[in-house]
Amino acid sequence: MEAKSSNRCSFWLPKKKRSCANTRIESSMFCGNHSQRLEGQWIPCPIDPSHSVLQENLEWHVKRCPLLKQTVELSGQRFYQKGINAGNDDEEEKMGSCSLVTSEMKRNLLYSMSVSKFHQLIKKIEDVHGGICKDIEDSYLSPEACNIWFNKEIDRKLPFQEKHVLQQGSILGNLEEIGVLKRCNINVECCESDLEEKDDNTAPAVVEFGAGRGYLTQMLADCYGIKKVYLVERKSYKLKADRSLRQKESLVLERMRIDIEDLNLNAVESLHGVPYVAVGKHLCGPATDLSLRCCLSRQDGESPVLRGLAIATCCHHLSQWKSYINKEYILSLGISKDEFHIMTSFTSWAVDDDHGSKLPGVDDIDLLDSNAKEEEEGEVRDASLISVEEVVKKMKPMERAVLGFKCKQIIDAGRMKWVKKHGLNSKLVKYIPASISPENTLLIAGKPNPSIA
Repeated sequence: MEAKSSNRCSFWLPKKKRSCANTRIESSMFCGNHSQRLEGQWIPCPIDPSHSVLQENLEWHVKRCPLLKQTVELSGQRFYQKGINAGNDDEEEKMGSCSLVTSEMKRNLLYSMSVSKFHQLIKKIEDVHGGICKDIEDSYLSPEACNIWFNKEIDRKLPFQEKHVLQQGSILGNLEEIGVLKRCNINVECCESDLEEKDDNTAPAVVEFGAGRGYLTQMLADCYGIKKVYLVERKSYKLKADRSLRQKESLVLERMRIDIEDLNLNAVESLHGVPYVAVGKHLCGPATDLSLRCCLSRQDGESPVLRGLAIATCCHHLSQWKSYINKEYILSLGISKDEFHIMTSFTSWAVDDDHGSKLPGVDDIDLLDSNAKEEEEGEVRDASLISVEEVVKKMKPMERAVLGFKCKQIIDAGRMKWVKKHGLNSKLVKYIPASISPENTLLIAGKPNPSIA
């Protein structure tokens, strides 16, 4: 027994109050999971940087990396074009540096500010938000077309979680309200020509970005008779909706396992000239910007015809200056690149606690008043001795949350204005109560803007 325990990993697990039970590797006191990695030995895999590999094993690994086959197959697809939707950062391209700004780098930018600069940024955020984010209305919809889901009259094999069904239903209800979707009689099989005859603004196809398992599209197909389905997702999932969707008569399904950053939608032959609606539920951080660029940046005679879109934004703390869709607008507000990254860091405060129904309206808390009190207190002490980190720690959780939500809305307002500039009527709505999901902003767009020739 003693010999057996001596072969075990010596790493202590504080939550379990015992050592790791795995066998330690040769010439180490720890197992492979807990052995310390010496700096410089491990480098990101060039095929998939999400995992690392020993430098001495790199040549062997790149020939056997699990993602190698997928990468080779993908590079042969016509719709694959590396970085086509990535955006650009001229300054970083000149410097030849990495464009990814990590959460730690964003925090360092924040904490390196002087307290006076921090208060100036808060005032700027307050002023900008008060001028552009007053028209975000509640639009909690439960369309009649989705009753088969709301009433659980669907195949019992399909997963059902009420909070997700309510979110999906409201997304589709908002698309129906602006005329992009038309209800299909569930007792009559709808054909593509029927959908096209109903209204010039309706679409017989859907492209779901960040599709995951594809259940938003499943509801769309069940309730609105969509006949062409394109699911865009870079990860592989089990328990997908694909099997159920393929059982629908005359429905065409194409799942594209690709990063949105690399997808040239114009090169998808089966979508040439086809009217479609773009949807996405909780498109994290830059994925929203990549999707908008994918749909609207390169339109010509053979391009798919975008009738409308509905994207539920989220995870703004992951947003990046390089990929952000409307840098010009942010700069016009007097917000610099570094301030933008600090704002994205603030957005994590909006959802770092269970604010839910107890969160007041973002306009009900005066952050400038709180800053004024902070400055008055700061006069008692030497201002040079006060750090931004101290100021942040003294902020009330509700003040932090409100600041986070205001930054989210400013970032989304830039996206909305970019879509409007590209020919669609667009608006932001709160599509679900915060008690169901604090990430409840929906960017909705449809019907050509008459001001665009």
